[in-house]
Amino acid sequence: MDERIFVRENVRRLLIKEYLMKEASVAGFGGLEIQRTPLGTRIVLEVERPGLIIGRKGAKIKELTEKLQREFGVENPTIEVKESPNPYLNAQIMAEKLASALERGWHFRRAGHSTLRRIMEAGAKGAQIIIAGKLTGDRARTEKFIAGTIKYNGKPAELVDVGYAIAKTKPGVIGVTVKIMPPDVKLPDEINILPPPAEGEGEEVKEEVKEEEKKEEEVNENAKGTEGEGNKADERGREEKEAS
Repeated sequence: MDERIFVRENVRRLLIKEYLMKEASVAGFGGLEIQRTPLGTRIVLEVERPGLIIGRKGAKIKELTEKLQREFGVENPTIEVKESPNPYLNAQIMAEKLASALERGWHFRRAGHSTLRRIMEAGAKGAQIIIAGKLTGDRARTEKFIAGTIKYNGKPAELVDVGYAIAKTKPGVIGVTVKIMPPDVKLPDEINILPPPAEGEGEEVKEEVKEEEKKEEEVNENAKGTEGEGNKADERGREEKEAS
């Protein structure tokens, strides 16, 4: 298949994501998933406040559906809006909140430390916040805020949730990157050591093992007995045939 088809499809997906991010910014955009189904295109939109994106009697979401079909050429689009279970563990939502705080005039260190503290208090294993741009002077620079465990490469790096946002301030544009290691992630280097069994529990386990061994021996003896009786019956049958 022509590579241009894949490029065109990915460009359209990116334009749809940018459009929905802009429309859902008030509701707290937290992620987007586009699925092609036999009945059409299914778009799952994760937001912090679903009521603002659905609108009164579904008017807002109906308008978005019609615009996706008319301007972006999406075949039979269906938009599903779901609420983010924990906004403080969603990297995209936290990046948008941090960018909004910078646009309102917060100092970048205060905003970065405050956002990092909220993420870690929500139960994250680790978090990293990167703020880049004209922070204090005419020269752009980068500031990082790190807490907990964050993986940068390899297979565990795919488990990190990443969010991007842009803050438009008077000195210039400031880029915000938020990386969150979710609390339910199982890392390869995490090993759980089981405690040794108590004295009573160890004796009970030994007794259970002995009882199981006895049962197995009885079953084997019964099987051998039935085999012996069957062999004796076969020998008697042979002797009767020879006598006749």
